[in-house]
Amino acid sequence: MVDPWTIFWVTATFGLYILIAIWARAGSTSDFYVAGHDVHPTVNGMATAADWMSAASFLSMAGIIAFAGYGGSPYLMGWTGGYVLLALLLAPYLREFGKFTVPDFVGDRYYSQTARLIAVVCALFVSFTYIAGQMKGVGVAFSGFLDISYNRGILIGMGIVFFYAVLGGMKGITYTQVAQYCVMIFAYTVPAIFISMIITGNPIPQLGFVSDVKGADVSVLQQLDNVVTDLGFGKYTESGLSKIDLFCITAALMFGTAGLPHVIIRFFTVKSAQAARKSAGWALLFIAILYTTAPAVASFARLNFVDTVNEATYISSTQNYETASKVITDRGEKPVPEWFKEWENRDFLTFEDKNADGKMQYRNGKANELTEIDRDIFVLANPSIAALPNWVIGLVVAGGLAAALSTAAGLLMVISSAISHDLCRRTFFKDMDDKTELRVARFAAAGAVGLAGLMGIYVDQLGFVAEVVAFAFGLAAASLFPVIFLGVFWKRFNREGAIVAMIVGMTTTFVYICYFQFWNGNPDNYLLGISPKGIGFAFMWVAMMVGVVVAKLTPAPPEHIQELVADIRVPGQRKIHGPSDEEMAPSP
Repeated sequence: MVDPWTIFWVTATFGLYILIAIWARAGSTSDFYVAGHDVHPTVNGMATAADWMSAASFLSMAGIIAFAGYGGSPYLMGWTGGYVLLALLLAPYLREFGKFTVPDFVGDRYYSQTARLIAVVCALFVSFTYIAGQMKGVGVAFSGFLDISYNRGILIGMGIVFFYAVLGGMKGITYTQVAQYCVMIFAYTVPAIFISMIITGNPIPQLGFVSDVKGADVSVLQQLDNVVTDLGFGKYTESGLSKIDLFCITAALMFGTAGLPHVIIRFFTVKSAQAARKSAGWALLFIAILYTTAPAVASFARLNFVDTVNEATYISSTQNYETASKVITDRGEKPVPEWFKEWENRDFLTFEDKNADGKMQYRNGKANELTEIDRDIFVLANPSIAALPNWVIGLVVAGGLAAALSTAAGLLMVISSAISHDLCRRTFFKDMDDKTELRVARFAAAGAVGLAGLMGIYVDQLGFVAEVVAFAFGLAAASLFPVIFLGVFWKRFNREGAIVAMIVGMTTTFVYICYFQFWNGNPDNYLLGISPKGIGFAFMWVAMMVGVVVAKLTPAPPEHIQELVADIRVPGQRKIHGPSDEEMAPSP
């Protein structure tokens, strides 16, 4: 039976999102693409934080850290450091350029429709890969708590995103994301405070994480090390990844952040480059609240998971749980927790009694009878594992949905604008008026919602949410970051170099990910020991070097393009609109 608190929180938050979308309905292409360029920096910072903190951050990151320990740190360090890189290195200059989209910047900076089209393809690849992970997060949350099948949950999520993304565009999405940020940060920190109090007696999770376990003269991390090593796992505070893979995954997430179209476009919604800097500062503050809490959530979850599951007496699905649980308790044994049975019934956990003793042994290696554990469930399951009140559990469900939907909406705007603005108006139908473009943008967003839902249904073949999202970051790092970075900081970089760099970066990274994810998953065959999640960083340098060599061997950009590059590096000097279509030289 679905808990009434869960229904209340989900219904209330979804209703709020819909009301905001109606209130902030977009009336022009400027409203639809960039919210009219007049969003306040603080508001935009909060919306950016919501856009940034996807299902991967909210649902999956803590689950990865909980089971990988220090090996999960690349996600925490890469995503946090990447945002700093974007905010300080690129965002103000891209805002000074004064365009709607990343392909817009590429097309005008490199005076080439071919470069624009390739940037569109790269943006679509990155966005659809990223959005697939968000849709899985929606499916997990719905199926886990609302007694709805995984696929049907995705369809409901699609309907909500469709409404406020298609109706409100970036204007509606911006103010909806502000509400979603408030929901998700409240949902993430409240249970963390409860559990920190229970385990350490400290109400601040960030401090509880480094405090002693209540009633014991040992820290949380030391206790975790002792527990997991006794069970045959490696130390929680040590990484099972090679140093080169650890470094490359972190770097791929960092540089991928600086190439993500749906994050970059958020800085186009403010009035100026100065406002973009302020917006970035606010966003970093808002993001830090969740990211500094995540390690504590992960550690507490792992401790509680082992404590409640290991050596518990199993209850089969054919038995009445309450009756069997009472019998087991009366025998002085520990019954399998009810939360475990709920997630097992939804196929997110699997138990196999290999030695037929009726006990659940959580061990490393062949003796491990928990044969499958979906890492994406642990933030959602954490309040149940810790036996927190039902209103907290319902709140976490609403927060997880807010995280997935907020990022999905931002990605849909990238897809919609790439099709309606960059492909249609700027490339194939240059005489299109604003009204027609707005209509095309809404149709494109609707189509993208449908395709994203289908990808979410089949995303289980790729991996857990954060892993799928990591692939998107690798693709962005290898394809879009080099042309954005060199486009801002090197006047001599030309269209030929940009085109080659994007093609090389996208194809090499995409082929590598597909090969090792679908056909040959043997880590022994990885190039230099780098996994698919980190290979984007290596191929980013390949793409950049190839692009530089090609640029050196071909003619320099026109003089007005070089002046444009110099101008955008001096924020506030004058507003740059880029060259007109008539000024653009023919594409190679």
